[in-house]
Amino acid sequence: MILPWHKKPFAKLKQMIDQNHLPHALLITGSEQMGKFELMQQLVKTLLCEEETCDQCVLCRAISKDNPKQALDDSVLIRRSHYPNMVYCRTEVNDKGVESKNIRIDQIRAFCEALNKTADNLQIGVLFYADQMNISAANSLLKTLEEPRENTLIILLAHDPKNLPATILSRCQSVHIPPAYDQETEAWLAQRIGEAQHTDFDVTQLLEHTHGVPFKVLSELSGDGFIHYQHWQNQLLDIAAHPLMINQLEDFEGNEVAVLNCLQNLVIEGIRLKTLNHEGGLIELNKVVKGVDSDFLFKLLSDIYHALGLSKTNVNIKLLLDNILIVWSHITHLKRYPQIINPI
Repeated sequence: MILPWHKKPFAKLKQMIDQNHLPHALLITGSEQMGKFELMQQLVKTLLCEEETCDQCVLCRAISKDNPKQALDDSVLIRRSHYPNMVYCRTEVNDKGVESKNIRIDQIRAFCEALNKTADNLQIGVLFYADQMNISAANSLLKTLEEPRENTLIILLAHDPKNLPATILSRCQSVHIPPAYDQETEAWLAQRIGEAQHTDFDVTQLLEHTHGVPFKVLSELSGDGFIHYQHWQNQLLDIAAHPLMINQLEDFEGNEVAVLNCLQNLVIEGIRLKTLNHEGGLIELNKVVKGVDSDFLFKLLSDIYHALGLSKTNVNIKLLLDNILIVWSHITHLKRYPQIINPI
């Protein structure tokens, strides 16, 4: 079954197949938890299944049984699919038993070697996530991308294509999964959240909070993190509406970085709504957006980014948050954006 927010990117892929224009190297991009892996599986089933994704035949069931996202305890270079002519490459535990932060050159060499073997049926190699390749690994992949064997498809999944070398990007055809805010996605989420939780949360607000990433909504609702987040969000919006509320910040103590992240999300959403001239699910945020200067939102967002960077140092994060909240509390009344002094 195609996920609601995958329909447009899948339609692009299906058009490539129908017109016999599917490239030998495909790059699927999108934010983390947008379901790039699931879209890849849908594509592979469509290519292999005689009935185009029946989910019942031997090939469809073989792909469905694959679980290469699961971490292993043992060191491997690549993983085999239940479909004989398919391999996966991802970050793995190294020989020292430590999870590697990058896809290594020896892994890419094994990946390319597996795809260079003669096969009568379609050979498929999936690389996730390609933006985790180190430079040596990326360079090692180039020859296979430039001179692939016949009947071979290489699928690269990437969170951020800007982290891929231009030489890789130029050899792949890209399909992007955009953020989802549509009603069909909201209905899909509401069904999975369940009636009990759905009465407590507004699905539109949940999607706005995660910047249109449905799977992120589900993962955050699995614990109590979103309860705290919603509480901080309400307090931040109260501060923007009633500046004197800035004197009641006891709940922020010890949670300064999380509160900064929450404010960052509010400001990003505010910029999106302001740019599109739309209203969102948060009434209080709509009021802020209506009365604020767009430049001030961008400047505040820049200060928040800077503060989050400083939070990894010995900075007085409480004082820094206080300074940012003072600006936020007056954001709709500012005539000139003030300079936020970074505490030492």
